[in-house]
Amino acid sequence: MPLEGGLYQWAKLAFNDFVAFMVAWNLWVFAISILAGIGLTVTTNMSYAIGPHAAWMKESTLIITVVSCVLVVAMMLAATRGLGLGKWVHNAGGLMLIITFAALILLPLFGLVRGTIGQYHPFAIRIPTFSAYNLNVGSKLALGALTGFEYIAILAGETKSPARNIGRSVIIAAPIIAAMFILGTGSVLAFVSPNDVDLIGPIPQVLSIGFGSFGWVGKVVSLAILGVVVRQIALMSIYFAGNTRLPMVAGWDRLLPGWFTRLHPGYKTPVNSILFVGATTLILGLLSLTGVGAQEAFQLLDNAGGVFYAATYLVLFAIPLFGMKAFGVKAPVWLKVACASGFVVSVIYIGFTVVPIIEVESRLRFAVKIISVVVLANAIGVTVYMLGKRRGV
Repeated sequence: MPLEGGLYQWAKLAFNDFVAFMVAWNLWVFAISILAGIGLTVTTNMSYAIGPHAAWMKESTLIITVVSCVLVVAMMLAATRGLGLGKWVHNAGGLMLIITFAALILLPLFGLVRGTIGQYHPFAIRIPTFSAYNLNVGSKLALGALTGFEYIAILAGETKSPARNIGRSVIIAAPIIAAMFILGTGSVLAFVSPNDVDLIGPIPQVLSIGFGSFGWVGKVVSLAILGVVVRQIALMSIYFAGNTRLPMVAGWDRLLPGWFTRLHPGYKTPVNSILFVGATTLILGLLSLTGVGAQEAFQLLDNAGGVFYAATYLVLFAIPLFGMKAFGVKAPVWLKVACASGFVVSVIYIGFTVVPIIEVESRLRFAVKIISVVVLANAIGVTVYMLGKRRGV
């Protein structure tokens, strides 16, 4: 169903307005939490590109703040211009990602030739130990690495032949993405032990280590890492653009004030929604830096955002399981089995979000922060919905 708003519209047709609004709300808050960490991510990658003497940048609140402000303003301007400009930003990011991953994947091969690493087995198969830690990491991989295809459907109304083109893009991209993650993870583990991986910038970390022994060739690493920066900015631009459309479609249904539906006279983009999302992103990003280190701030944003995202996936998987009657279509058995699996993994992910995979100052405080953020955000969402329904009546 190629409708502007994507999953919001699907949930509304399959279930009801409340489920749809809460799906859109959680997806919106998820993107806000991820966008809020863009200053951390880009600053970390830039520090790797500059070199070891710039390592201090990763923990500099001032630098992260300045970078966050510049990037949020740039994303607001790009979102105002719409996909006419945004698609070129996204395409540039995709191209840089492919080039960077090619360098990352080839790096262990150069290491083997030069003797800087002893072994490299990217396709080694081993049954993982059934443990709470592995379930934790496995669920994070599932929700963090193998998701996102539904996001561009939010912009279906601005896309040519969305049902055909988005579907084809998934079929083409899925196996490529799987290969990139498998080979890329193999490269990371060839140079860095799991406990020493930089969660914010693992690719720049490995490129720095791997190319560090190549003499003049090592200078290439700076360009490769800058490619990671471009890719990250492009990805955040996609999230930002999609996130500004959700308040607009909720405003169309009178669940949010009509203020959010105001369009730019020339570009026909939701300028007020863009302004609101930009301000919220910046405020949350700066608040996340108070009282914690960069790695812990990133984990807090990532885990809390993951709960919101997993909640939307629960509904996405529930549509073929329980909501197809509304469309007069019966879901095939294979689709139900796949959705049941995805539903269970999403539940496991939500359960493990309060457990950090890095050392933090207080595990209890970490858990309380995430639970508080999730509960408070959804309580606000319910309140906004009730006010919207009352206003609509």
